Amino acid sequence: MTYGEKAVGLSFNPSGDDHVAQMKKLYAEIIDYCFNMRENPETSSEQKRLFSIAITEAQTAQMWAVKAITWRD
Repeated sequence: MTYGEKAVGLSFNPSGDDHVAQMKKLYAEIIDYCFNMRENPETSSEQKRLFSIAITEAQTAQMWAVKAITWRD
């Protein structure tokens, strides 16, 4: 699994909801992109910090998106 896939818990989808799987996959791609940029040797320390924040915020957004998908009135 990639860093992003682990970060969003891609394999955790007890309901087997395809929308949840797709949402997690999309956010995993965003997180992987940020992770790869953060690990680039040419990335400054401030950029690394900002990419770390972006990763955290993407994880948060993914969790809220999954909550929205699985919300039942």
